[in-house]
Amino acid sequence: MRVANVYNLGVKELRGLARDRMLLILIVYAFTAAIYTAATAQPETLNRAAIAIVDEDQSPVSSRIITAFYPPYFVVPRIIDQSEMDARMDAGLDTFALDIPPNFQRDLLAGRVPTIQLNVDATRVSQAFTGGGYVQAIVSGEVDAFMNRYRGEADLPIDLALRARFNPELNKGWFGALSNVISSITMLSIILTGAALIREREHGTIEHLLVMPVTPSEIMLSKILSMALVVLVAAALSIVFVVRGALEVPIQGSIALFLVGTALHLFATTSMGVFLATVAGSMAQFGLLLMLVLMPLQLLSGAATPRESMPEAIQTIMLAAPNTHFVILGQAVLFRGAGIEVVWPQFLALAAIGAILFAFALGRFRASLR
Repeated sequence: MRVANVYNLGVKELRGLARDRMLLILIVYAFTAAIYTAATAQPETLNRAAIAIVDEDQSPVSSRIITAFYPPYFVVPRIIDQSEMDARMDAGLDTFALDIPPNFQRDLLAGRVPTIQLNVDATRVSQAFTGGGYVQAIVSGEVDAFMNRYRGEADLPIDLALRARFNPELNKGWFGALSNVISSITMLSIILTGAALIREREHGTIEHLLVMPVTPSEIMLSKILSMALVVLVAAALSIVFVVRGALEVPIQGSIALFLVGTALHLFATTSMGVFLATVAGSMAQFGLLLMLVLMPLQLLSGAATPRESMPEAIQTIMLAAPNTHFVILGQAVLFRGAGIEVVWPQFLALAAIGAILFAFALGRFRASLR
């Protein structure tokens, strides 16, 4: 293998990518807008939920309940008539509709147990799932404060001191931003490398390469290194300007150490992209294969949910996937500030998996050229 051949072929791949506007747009979008929107537009907890209140009591206690709903959990409540409640919910204008019945305060003072009706739009699953508990806690707290004439806290037999490490603000955007950078690295590395090989085949330039004094390993390595370089640079810029800049997410660990781990991960995933491209006969088939491969890789790697919550069989099988170790490495370095003394097992695993995938992909690539 000659380094000059690999370098010249790699430059050719970069020039080919520069002429592919759709792939360039995909790279820019995946490491900018996709990360920003994933971190800010899909909150996992209750956030600015639309609520309307029917106040049939018009009493001091009902006023306390109304004023207890405020941002960021809820928008300012809209006061409506009972005749509007069903129509507004049918139109999707309100997620929650609270109906305070007449004589509510009088029944409370008389020692009765009045009922408040809460309608929930269950099609908005993420808000409906947690919102009912929020509303019940708010109403109960205001009623207790009104009846006891003061706002106090219940005496507990123990004092629980809560310390949220690595994310003291419990900001869901911090986790979402970095997790999507990790997911984009896996996705783009497979797509770009596979597309580069299929583009050679569809344009008929692979035959031109075969008559040149280059070997299949040089051709394959040039595609792996060039596409890995593009993704590595894009990921570094995304962490610096999007994650730490626009989203203001504090990076606890060494970005350089994370990028070294990213390079090992890219060695494995780009080899996987070459292997899938040799199996697929066209770009359409490659796209179908990506759907079968990327979804399990992303969902079962531990980026979306903790691996400990998955069946043990799935945990064991996914140890053979490179992004399982990359997610562990990325979260340890970027979230918890871990050093090489903590993540060296993941470095070794990525190197071993990358070598195996490279060997399989090279064998398949050589067979496809015959």
